[in-house]
Amino acid sequence: MHKKKPIFITFEGIEGSGKSYQAQRLYENLKKRNIPSILTREPGGTESAEKIREVILKDYFHAGTKEKFNKYTDTLLYLSARNEHLENKIRPAIKKKKIIICDRFVDSTLAYQVYGKGVDINFINSIHKKILKGIKPNLTFILTSNINKAMKRLKKRKNKNRYDKFSSNFYTKVQKAFIKISKTNSKRYIILDNSNDTPVTEKIIFSKFMKLLDQ
Repeated sequence: MHKKKPIFITFEGIEGSGKSYQAQRLYENLKKRNIPSILTREPGGTESAEKIREVILKDYFHAGTKEKFNKYTDTLLYLSARNEHLENKIRPAIKKKKIIICDRFVDSTLAYQVYGKGVDINFINSIHKKILKGIKPNLTFILTSNINKAMKRLKKRKNKNRYDKFSSNFYTKVQKAFIKISKTNSKRYIILDNSNDTPVTEKIIFSKFMKLLDQ
């Protein structure tokens, strides 16, 4: 019998790394063992945050126009969605001592917006200080992948959003950023090479989670 306690797990990585699939697999593995958990995502996770996600990820301007969101507008939309997600799902779940599995969280903002697009980190940190109020993941899995392999996975996607259409150079830069971020806290971050579609990654993730649950 596991002692009931809140556990917040996040999955990070570039598009095509397999992070969403692995988050889903962990959720299903816990469900099979009658370990209650919730699976959510960012941007999104709540009705209001999902509406913001639609604006962020869809090709929201007419074809042929050069107009696009300024990088700070883009970042503010992500942070707005996160605030809704925190207020209406994550914080209430933590108070109820639930297990939360989240596909993307603050590390994606740092990797994409700061390292990838050059947004001022102090700008993001100041907003995070206000909206996070100390909330941070207990464990973060960073899924890495051979870039060519990730690009092949993206090509197979039927429904693509604008974040599935960046160059391989951009994805390489972002993946390096995730690895750099992981070095700030070796206890929280676990980097897993998910280039090959094998069940090994899934087993490692489940094992690491159970170890955390038993602590």
